[in-house]
Amino acid sequence: MKLEGFNNLTKCLSFNLYDFCVASNESERQSYVKFLKEHYSAPAITKSLKGICNIIEANVLSVSDQDYDPWGASSLVLMSDLKGSGVQGGASSSMHLDKSHICAHTYPDFDHQNDICSIRIDIDIATCGEISPLNALNYMFKSFDTDIVVIDYVVRGFTRDDQGKRIFMDHEVRSIQDYIDPSIASQYESVDLNISSDNIWQTKMQRSKFDVDEYFVDPKSYEGKKNGIIKNIQKEMRDILFMRS
Repeated sequence: MKLEGFNNLTKCLSFNLYDFCVASNESERQSYVKFLKEHYSAPAITKSLKGICNIIEANVLSVSDQDYDPWGASSLVLMSDLKGSGVQGGASSSMHLDKSHICAHTYPDFDHQNDICSIRIDIDIATCGEISPLNALNYMFKSFDTDIVVIDYVVRGFTRDDQGKRIFMDHEVRSIQDYIDPSIASQYESVDLNISSDNIWQTKMQRSKFDVDEYFVDPKSYEGKKNGIIKNIQKEMRDILFMRS
């Protein structure tokens, strides 16, 4: 397909993930909070977002990130493609902003009734131009621990071909799952909810293969009780994934 002028399609990817942990007392909860502050701090999240920029071949223009008290973090990365601008290492008024931004927010949650803790991370990527943010999916799976994932992909706007005809989609998408490495996809049960006629795709995923001990701050203290607790975690996953109270 030959396009005329700028590609003005906007491609938006939302990657919403949850990771779970069991902490039955205050000491274990504080250990989990410490883990979150080390692995999901604003600088750590920003590092991952810069990795996404590298995957989709974007240049970082500016970064703004923030840690919150007592927990949680946010990061925003503005990005663009400098190809064809004649500019090296920075932005200028002559540059076309082919790619726009990535933002991420973390939301820890502590359910004291069943001792299940979780963290939700929302990552939103908006790009304009030829590059699709779907290309960053495998990197995101490898960068974060993910028990349940909801991925939304929407394409908006239009560009034109060399005959002036409006083009509302410049790449084929059957399913978001087609962009996920089979070795990663095999670890999850997945379901698609797509409206391809309107350029809307969604995939929901729940982990089905996992190491039981990874869910416990102190695995040895839960010997003989792990199977029942894991069933509670799996129910928690299903309830969140399908929005059940």
